[in-house]
Amino acid sequence: MSEPLPTIRSFHGQRMEYQTARSFDDVLSSLREHVGQTTIREVDQQGADGATREEFEARVEALAGDSGFMLFLEVTHSEWLPVFGIHRKVIRWVFGNPIIAYTMIRHDITAALFAPVELLLYENESGGGSTILYDLPSSLMVLGENPPLLEAAKVLDQKIADLMAQIA
Repeated sequence: MSEPLPTIRSFHGQRMEYQTARSFDDVLSSLREHVGQTTIREVDQQGADGATREEFEARVEALAGDSGFMLFLEVTHSEWLPVFGIHRKVIRWVFGNPIIAYTMIRHDITAALFAPVELLLYENESGGGSTILYDLPSSLMVLGENPPLLEAAKVLDQKIADLMAQIA
């Protein structure tokens, strides 16, 4: 028996890059100030006891920061990079909000591949300032004609841009 071959679809993503004179530590502190912190497991548990949609939404919103987002995962590359001679602060975040994610996933289940969002914050090589990178969700999620998905994804794009305006 032969194994099924994968389907390959090319697409064009857009990378957003914010360079700021603010230090890595200042930007990270600002992110923490505006983004709630929880885990995916904690969010999952908010609906696990048969909660209604309204109860789930209220529980999730209570976990979100003033940006409407919450941090699900933090990977601190700075902890292990010095082993390889790289001495810069680098952190990767996975953040989002399942209520926001639903607005897109309801139009195309595959949008879940890019919700929550990933962000990379790193200290500039010169040591002066820092850089924030993320891939624009609407450029990743919408691969064909799907106006409702595109509209919802652009709302997410704007929410992230609003957060960047607060922190960068």
